[in-house]
Amino acid sequence: MAAVTGRVRAGRLVMVDIPGPSLDKATAAFLRRHDVRAVCLFRRNLGTESEVCALTRDLRDAMGPGALIGLDQEGGAVVRSTFLPQAPSAMSLGAADSESLAHEVGAAVARGLRALGINWNFAPVLDVNSNPANPVIAERAFGETPKRVARLAGAWMQGSLAEGVACCVKHFPGHGDTHQDSHHALPTVDKPLAELQALELAPFRLLAASAPAIMTAHIVYPQLDPVYPATLSKTILGGLLREQWGYEGVVITDALMMKAVADRWGYDRAAVLAITAGADLVLAQGPVAEQERAIAALEDALDAGTLSTETVARAAARLDALAARFPLHAAEADRYPAEQRRADDGLMHSAWAAGLVALRGAMPPRRGLPLRVVVQTGVPSDQVSEAGIDAASVLALFEDFDDVQPWVVDDLATLRWDTMPVDGRYTVLVSTRRDRYGAAAAGWRPALHLVLCNPYQALDVPAPALLAFGHADGARAAVRAWLEGRAAATGSAPPSLAG
Repeated sequence: MAAVTGRVRAGRLVMVDIPGPSLDKATAAFLRRHDVRAVCLFRRNLGTESEVCALTRDLRDAMGPGALIGLDQEGGAVVRSTFLPQAPSAMSLGAADSESLAHEVGAAVARGLRALGINWNFAPVLDVNSNPANPVIAERAFGETPKRVARLAGAWMQGSLAEGVACCVKHFPGHGDTHQDSHHALPTVDKPLAELQALELAPFRLLAASAPAIMTAHIVYPQLDPVYPATLSKTILGGLLREQWGYEGVVITDALMMKAVADRWGYDRAAVLAITAGADLVLAQGPVAEQERAIAALEDALDAGTLSTETVARAAARLDALAARFPLHAAEADRYPAEQRRADDGLMHSAWAAGLVALRGAMPPRRGLPLRVVVQTGVPSDQVSEAGIDAASVLALFEDFDDVQPWVVDDLATLRWDTMPVDGRYTVLVSTRRDRYGAAAAGWRPALHLVLCNPYQALDVPAPALLAFGHADGARAAVRAWLEGRAAATGSAPPSLAG
């Protein structure tokens, strides 16, 4: 790889991840050596609050004042910092259907992140969850209609921007109508442009002018580009987004390590294709060797002339503008005073409560009834959501009931309803998992179904259901208040569930 002089270095166009909760010498040297200016944080990087503040200070020192430090702090189960006030999932806010509440929540999320020394949040989600079988979006979407998504996501985004944290709307052109998760496979959405414009593209089109950044989807839209997924498509990024819409904000790819891209194009080729297509920043997570490959491929493409210096210069300028608009302040404890934190935590609890939805006449069980609570032992983290709560946390919701028999299984997918005794107990099925039950739920007949994550599980079980859209502390407090008859469920269900 030739030495670089007088041009933008390829490392400026690559966002990487790092191995642990502190910046080790080797990683700091890697960032400096390649002039990397962007790092994405994950749960493994977030220790105590003071450790996170130390990490972001060290990253700022290593990457310079134009650094970009980002993470996924959407709300619900897709959060990386779990010690900040926990925001409702997007669909919980959709059920509450209040623009002012969405704005306040977006602002509160940003206040917490800014205090940690983080200046970029990969949220809000603009996907319209039009497919109840979608394995990766579900409650991460604000709703099932473009207008609701755009209205509430726009309010959430404005709240964040007002507090000085950049947003990144995702996943362009839309991940809401897929049967596959692009972390594991390459989905296809085979619709003509007119249909995409009416549904998937509509929220992005409405909010493009105010969105400082957009994240791409690793999805093939064959009627727009039969070969490449949106992340790598010059037709979609360069033609539709840049030329037709005139979008001049930052375009960042979803992670190149996801199988939808990595298994077919590899880090190196994908990095070049993405920047050539119209992206400004490639998200090259994973082993250092793979990150090196992405950077080397970009440098080699510059040397060969297959990637123009003008394209790279434009991308770098957009990133510079984003960093200048949302400067990375040094983390300071007093940036998030205790009084403000308490107020934000109270806001989050109120917002969770406002989103509770009761389906099919769901009512709390009478206090004197003997209960059986069926729940999974625990739910491990996947590549998107944080780990679910354990069975003990679920059973704590029923502490005010006198006679509760736990029925704990390792995996709800293996639950056999006919193994439970027929003894007159009021059976409550509680789900903390993301996956739909599918055929596994045939024959399940609980008296009450508490759905603490993916609301579309209510379609698999013909029983009265309470939808919480998440299992954070605020969600659990709202569910417990409902169970004890201290609160009503006032949220509105998405159309596919309301019937």
